[in-house]
Amino acid sequence: MPLGPILPPATSTRCGTFAALLLLRCNPVRFVRRHPLLAVLTLLALGVLGLFVFTFVAVWQAAHRDDARRVERTDTILVLGAAQYDGRPTPVFQGRLQQAGLLFHENRAHFVVVLGGKIPGDVTTEAQAGRDYLVRNGLPADQVFAVPEGNTTYESLQAAAIFMRRRGFHSAFLVSDPWHNLRIKRMASDLGITAYASATWHSAARSLPTRLAGYARETVAYLYYRIFGGD
Repeated sequence: MPLGPILPPATSTRCGTFAALLLLRCNPVRFVRRHPLLAVLTLLALGVLGLFVFTFVAVWQAAHRDDARRVERTDTILVLGAAQYDGRPTPVFQGRLQQAGLLFHENRAHFVVVLGGKIPGDVTTEAQAGRDYLVRNGLPADQVFAVPEGNTTYESLQAAAIFMRRRGFHSAFLVSDPWHNLRIKRMASDLGITAYASATWHSAARSLPTRLAGYARETVAYLYYRIFGGD
């Protein structure tokens, strides 16, 4: 009795496109010979992905490391500026300033330096608004300084480095949001500052998606700085 047409095996010996791209079912040597450009692009993509993941983990680890737990004192405390409106620091900025005040009251440094310039339309600078806030909240006016220069993190740290050299300062606690730690420490180190991070979590985002977005954004910013420099 005829059994009908004989069908080909269900599993083909040829690799599908998806399997080829992943180099899972294909012979890698044969794949490279047949598709050299695709092989190079695949390896580049995997390399970029690996670099992003590695840097993301480094940013996360730095965010959860408070250098003030292992470093007793520095010459000064540098507060990275944030938005202010008519001289009133935003909650994010206040969180940084409060962390700086805490370090000062713990006698971790004798001086606080607030950084940050202004954008067109501002009546004052981030640095001056931050200094005024700290003085109003009890810090001695002669131990709190404003360095009102720079509209980017790197520019602000450049100005801070010049200020510190003129004062004979060498080391500093850097106060910002936690996911900035890795990048600002690298920038400060490149500018000749012995830098330690002690971030505030009071101003950090509360939800997990927002935090992950912050880590991802900072990962890209850190890689950009390492490749192109500046801010």
